[in-house]
Amino acid sequence: MKVLLISPNTLIIPYPVYPIGLDYVAGSLSDRHQVEIADLNILSQDELATLLKNFSPDIIGLSIRNIDNTEACNPLFFISEHKKLVDWIRTRCKAPMVGGGAGFTILPHDIFDALELDYGIIGEGERFGELIDALENKRAPSDIPGVITTSQIPDITPTRPWTGTPKRYPTKSAHSQFYLNHGGMLNLQTKRGCSFRCIYCPYPHIEGRKHRLVAPGKVARMALTLQENGAKYIFITDSAFNSDITHSLNVAKAFKHQGLSIPWGGFFAPVKLPNDYYQTMKECGLKHVEFGTESLSTTMLKNYRKPFSPANVISAHQQAVDAGLHAAHYFLLGGPGETTETVDETLDTIEHLKKTVLFFFTGIRIYPHTGLYETALKEGKITKKTTLLKPLYYESDAISHRMIEKQVMQRRGQRINWIVGSGGDHAAATVSKMHQRGYTGPLWEYLIR
Repeated sequence: MKVLLISPNTLIIPYPVYPIGLDYVAGSLSDRHQVEIADLNILSQDELATLLKNFSPDIIGLSIRNIDNTEACNPLFFISEHKKLVDWIRTRCKAPMVGGGAGFTILPHDIFDALELDYGIIGEGERFGELIDALENKRAPSDIPGVITTSQIPDITPTRPWTGTPKRYPTKSAHSQFYLNHGGMLNLQTKRGCSFRCIYCPYPHIEGRKHRLVAPGKVARMALTLQENGAKYIFITDSAFNSDITHSLNVAKAFKHQGLSIPWGGFFAPVKLPNDYYQTMKECGLKHVEFGTESLSTTMLKNYRKPFSPANVISAHQQAVDAGLHAAHYFLLGGPGETTETVDETLDTIEHLKKTVLFFFTGIRIYPHTGLYETALKEGKITKKTTLLKPLYYESDAISHRMIEKQVMQRRGQRINWIVGSGGDHAAATVSKMHQRGYTGPLWEYLIR
């Protein structure tokens, strides 16, 4: 079969993100299939039309990475644009269309209906090969766990053993060159699954609650492949790189042992760690630590079911800074139980975090299969019939989103290292200009104060 895999994600705020998921999907397909990847960050509509005509795919996979941008103060909804793309493709190609990806898995039936797809894959996209085999052999695709052919099929997100090594990985091609030219960053995943129980996060539903670890040596060899093919920076896409502390240490040591020379970064949880944890990470090439802190109120951390305390956050931050690393913190304000007092508690404690950048997001997106969804149901903010496809944000009874933003802005004053949201178009333009001048990586370290 001729297989066309499309990445429709064109969001570049704060910077473009390489669509690593499609490499895993492409790598899951038999060599007897011809595979093309169409990344809409690179291809114009005219170029995509030419590809559809010349390649004439037998089946098309559409990767839904994000439903929206999860910013209550600057909401963007992507499914409407994806629907326009699907309709446009239908006028030029009769190949069946398959939806998949992390965003699709969160709300598979809603997206399946909204885009009027032929098939959907809930969970890991590596099932695409099984779907193709079923279609070729005239077997029922709906017999494959995780594959849907109608929005009425039950929502099942199965997991499986995972090797962590795609057969196809970024090479020196036009596909990867766009990302190499815009920050030099390529992505790497060291495990799937998340053991944390944060009330708002859909990751455990998407990937499972049990870690499926990739052997550290294998991760390091993938990192070296990225480096050899032009990457100047690697971002680890795990939900939290250090959710398995031992594995993260072993991966970092494997980077050093196998000679990785480019810097890397990732998301970290500010949990209690060995005293030399971040020093070891620094020695192994880590440059940026992005902490998913969310709040510094004891009450709110408990309400969010976070596995750390404000004291743990301050300690982890200081360890990272003392090791010479760049540290940033992300905050999610406005969850269940948020009040003027808990916001003040967070802002007061933030003053103890020196040499950092702070990103504030107000309002938490409600997703199904999360504790926040159950809380919103119990409080009557939603019903089981409420559609969640278009962004819906939880709002505390005690304080509005606007009131929280006002508190943050008043405390911020003129400090440029306090960023509300992702920074918007202005920040994206600034980052783009710096990338054009040869700067690599996420670049937020230039705001550290």
